[in-house]
Amino acid sequence: MSASPAQQERRSRMLNAAMKLAAEGGYDAVQMREVADHAGVALGTLYRYFPSKVHLLVAALASQFEQAEAITERRVITGDTAHERVMKILGGTTVSLQKQPQLTEAMVRAFMFADASVLGEIEQVGDRLTRMIARAIAGSPDHGQATEEEAAIIRVIADVWLSALVSWANGRSGASDVEKSMDVAVKLLLKD
Repeated sequence: MSASPAQQERRSRMLNAAMKLAAEGGYDAVQMREVADHAGVALGTLYRYFPSKVHLLVAALASQFEQAEAITERRVITGDTAHERVMKILGGTTVSLQKQPQLTEAMVRAFMFADASVLGEIEQVGDRLTRMIARAIAGSPDHGQATEEEAAIIRVIADVWLSALVSWANGRSGASDVEKSMDVAVKLLLKD
C-alpha cells in the first residue's frame, strides 16, 4: 500500500525537521519531541512513521542518497574509466555530505547504531548506493540493476566509504583522507 500525498508530505516534514536539528547540533540535538514540534505533528504520529531516532536519521540518510541517485538517473556520469566515474559519484556525494558535518555525523552515527529493526531503512540506503555506483561502473544512467559481481564489489566499496566517513565524522581523519581511501579501494576493486 503506497502512501497518500498527505502522508508523503508529513513524512517529508518530519525528515526535514530532523535534518535541520541534526545540522544545527548533531546527533544529540535530534530529540523526538523536538522533531515532532518542528514538523508540526503529534509525537505519536512521529513514532508511527519512525519508531526511534535511529530509524529517523537512517531514513534521512536514505533521503539524501535519493537526491544523489536522481542525478545518476538523468545523466551520464563522465569519465573514461569505471574508476573515474565511481570516484566522481563518491567524491561528489562526499563533498555534499561534508558541507553539513553535524548532519552527516548524526546520520552516519545512526547508521552505525542501527540494528535489525532498522533493516528497511538500511536496505534503502544500500539499494540507492548500489544503483548509483552500478550506473557509474557501466557509464550509463539506464544501468539500474547491478550484476552479481558488481553488487559484491559495490558492497566492499560502500563499506570502505562508510568507514572513511565515520573516521571523518569523528574527527580522526580529514576530507582528503576519505578521498584517498576511496581511490585506493575503487582502483583495487575495479582494476581498470
